[in-house]
Amino acid sequence: MTRLPRPSPGGHVPDPSRRRARRALAALGAVLLVLLTGQTPAFAAYGQIEGTGSTWSQVIVDQWIADVDANGIKVVYTGGGSSKGRKDFASGTTDFGISEIPYQQTDEYGNADNANGRQFAYLPIVAGGTAFTYHLESGGQLVRDIRLSGETIAKIFTSQITSWADPAIKADNNGRTFPDQPIIPVVRSDGSGTTAQFTTWLDTAQPSIWRAYFGRSGLTSYYPKPSGSRMIGASSSDQVMNTVASDAGNGTIAYVEYSYPINKGYPVVKVLNAAGVYVEPTQYAVAVALTKARINSDPASQNYLTQILDDVYANPDPRSYPLSSYSYMLLPTGSSDPRMTTNKRQSLVDFMFYSLCEGQGKAGAYGYSPLPLNLVQAGFEQVAKLGAADPAVDVSNRDATKCNNPTFVAGDLARNKLAEIAPAPAECDKQGAGPCLGAGQTAGGAGTAGGAASGGGAAAGGGGGAAGGADAAGAGGEVVAGVDDAVTIDPETGLPVGGGGSGGSDVASGSVSTQIARPAGGSVAFGALAAAELLAIVLVPGLLAVRARRAAAL
Repeated sequence: MTRLPRPSPGGHVPDPSRRRARRALAALGAVLLVLLTGQTPAFAAYGQIEGTGSTWSQVIVDQWIADVDANGIKVVYTGGGSSKGRKDFASGTTDFGISEIPYQQTDEYGNADNANGRQFAYLPIVAGGTAFTYHLESGGQLVRDIRLSGETIAKIFTSQITSWADPAIKADNNGRTFPDQPIIPVVRSDGSGTTAQFTTWLDTAQPSIWRAYFGRSGLTSYYPKPSGSRMIGASSSDQVMNTVASDAGNGTIAYVEYSYPINKGYPVVKVLNAAGVYVEPTQYAVAVALTKARINSDPASQNYLTQILDDVYANPDPRSYPLSSYSYMLLPTGSSDPRMTTNKRQSLVDFMFYSLCEGQGKAGAYGYSPLPLNLVQAGFEQVAKLGAADPAVDVSNRDATKCNNPTFVAGDLARNKLAEIAPAPAECDKQGAGPCLGAGQTAGGAGTAGGAASGGGAAAGGGGGAAGGADAAGAGGEVVAGVDDAVTIDPETGLPVGGGGSGGSDVASGSVSTQIARPAGGSVAFGALAAAELLAIVLVPGLLAVRARRAAAL
C-alpha cells in the first residue's frame, strides 16, 4: 500500500521535494556551523587530561592545547623538564608525560628512571633543533651572524674557550673578530631533555672533549657545572632564554630549542655541519637532517620508536642541521590504568589526532619542524592502543591519510616535501667563505638594533622576519609555489617575511622560497566555504525546481 502525504492543517498536501529541500538546508546549516565555529561532533564528554615534562617542546604543545580547547578538549600542561615528566608519569600523578629521551632505567644519581610498571608507549609528537642562542654586544648593539664549529661549541661548554675574541671563534667566522668579552655559558639546572639531547650530541660528535670534562661517556640530563666556573644554571627553557636576553646577559650563550630565541628575536649560532656549511635549525634544515634518523622499530624493545641520531649528526647533506631530534609523549596504554577513563582516553586520541596532523602545520612558525610520514604513522599505531585498552574509545578515521601535514605530498606520502624544497645554503655560509652578514653587521662584529633576521630570525613579539631589515646577503632558495596569495619564506629562518615579498626582495641576492598562504580565517573558514560551495551545487537546482513548481501551481 502506498502511503499518501498527510495534509497540512490548512488542507494543503506538502510537496515531498520541498520537505527534502528543507532537510538539506538544515544539513547545510549544521555543516556550516561545525566548520565555521570549529566544533566537531561531540562524544558523550571529554575528560580533562593533565601532563608535565619537556620545556623543549612546550611552546608548540601550549599552542595545540589552545587550539583544541575550542572543541571541548581540556588539556593542562605545566612543563618542568623531561626528567619531571618521566617521574610524574611513573608515579601515576599525571595522565601523560613529554620527554626528549626515553626512560634510562637508572638516572645519574643511581635512582630508578623507569615507568614503575605503568604500561605506556612512546609517541613522537614534534621535531626540532637544539639551538645555541647568545647575547654579545659591540658598541652597544647586538652582534648577529656568529658561526661556530662543533669543536668550538664543545670547548665553550667545557670551559676551554672563555672569550669571544678566542682565535677558534675568529677562525670559524673566516677572520671576523669579536669583542674580548668573557663567555658565560648558561646551562639547565633542572633535569632536562634539552641537556640530554645536547650531551648525547657531545658524546657522539666530540667524545674526547666531552668525556674528559664529564668524567665518563654517555649523556646526562643534569649538566655538570663545576664550582668556580662562569656557568650560570637556570631551570626551564624560559628561564634560560630570559637569562640570555636580560640586560645583564652580555657575553652569555645557551642551548635551547629554536622556538625560544625565535620568540625573543634573539640570534642563534650557525653550526658547522658535516658538509662544511654553517646552518641554522630552521624547519627545512631539521627536516633534511632527520632523513638520516634511525628509529628503533622493534615492538618488543622498551625503547620502541625512540630515535637513533648518530647518522643525523653526520648527515652529509649541506642543508642539514646537526642537532636535530624529536620529542615524545608518554602515552598510557594499560586497560586497567587507574588514572584513565573512557573520556580521558578519547581526549588523548583526539588531542593527538590534531597534533599529529593539522597541528604540525604550525610547527615551522613556532621554531619546530613537522614530523615526517613514518613517525606520524607510528604515532597513530600508538594512539590505536587506547582503543584496544578501551573499546568504548573511538579511534576510527584517525590515521595518516586524514592528515594535513606540511611534510606530506598528496598522492605520494612516501615523500618528504619539506626536505625536497629545503633551500640550498648560501655560498657565504660555507667553511672558508663569507661570513654572510645581515644589514648593519661588519667584520668587526657591530650589529644594528632591530637588524637582520639572519642569525636569529623574527623581531621580538613577531612571527615574521626581521623588522625592516634585509636578510643574509646571498641567501639561497627556490620558488616552490608561485600562486596568488603566496607568502615569501625567509630561507634563513623558515618564517614568513613581512609584506609577502611585495615592494622588493627580502633577500639581498638570490631567489626566495614561497609557500601557499592559508586563506583568511584559516583552514576552517576555507573548509566551510568549500563545503558551502559543494552543497550549493547539489542543492540549488532542487530548490529552484521546487520554486518553479510552486509558481506553476499558483
